[in-house]
Amino acid sequence: MNKSKKAPGWAPATLSEFDGVRFLHLDSIWVQGAMRIRKPQRLELEYVQRMMAWMLWRDSAELAQGHAIQLGLGAAAITRFCHKLLRMKTTAVEINPTVISACRAWFHLPEDDQRLSVVNADAAQWVAEAEPQQAQVLNVDLYDHEAASPVLDDEDFYAGCRALLAEGGLMTVNLFGRDASFARSAGRIARVFGSDQVWSLAPTKEGNTIVVAARGVQVPEREELERRAANIESQFKDQGLPARKWLRLVRPLPLSVIQNIEPRP
Repeated sequence: MNKSKKAPGWAPATLSEFDGVRFLHLDSIWVQGAMRIRKPQRLELEYVQRMMAWMLWRDSAELAQGHAIQLGLGAAAITRFCHKLLRMKTTAVEINPTVISACRAWFHLPEDDQRLSVVNADAAQWVAEAEPQQAQVLNVDLYDHEAASPVLDDEDFYAGCRALLAEGGLMTVNLFGRDASFARSAGRIARVFGSDQVWSLAPTKEGNTIVVAARGVQVPEREELERRAANIESQFKDQGLPARKWLRLVRPLPLSVIQNIEPRP
């Protein structure tokens, strides 16, 4: 099965289905997102599950409080999760209008309401103009139709992301950990956030590495992190969140990255 939605000037969002899973593409073979048709609230892709690793850094009692922002809509998996399951105020920013219409037609993305806003805009411009310190959670997954590398990946952009976060806020970023660009990208994030406020998970088998960056977060003791991980798995057992596995995969940035970080002027 293959369908497409087109808009002038944009790679059209296309759809395929296999073995009960619906995939989003942007006029290429590369997967931009996925949804299990009979379990639309489940986070199907492993790297998308790991984008939720910020949950480990938040106290269980405050887990679903505040404003969650996604830069890059994909198949709306994180947006649906934050809006419907966590019931957070949720904003998604997507530059390609065909992706938004495809998500609403094929990926169970609801219409905007009091807690949900889907914005058709360039993420860099939107971040630069956004009200500062409004988000507790920021998920960044910005790739072009070839899924080759992040389309926004400089220090000014990451500084804007940090400014968007309230104190105690957390950002997750999807990078390719097996690519030579990982050290460069991770170094830029660490230069903006501080190396003691940046961690990464081991790469998925596809090579995606999730970086977690925080604004003024104190890392809990291991026992507390284990308690939080167990609580996440119990609370969201149907959504595919192996939080105890995340905890085993989390690590500080490699020394080779940290040694090359110079203080931001």
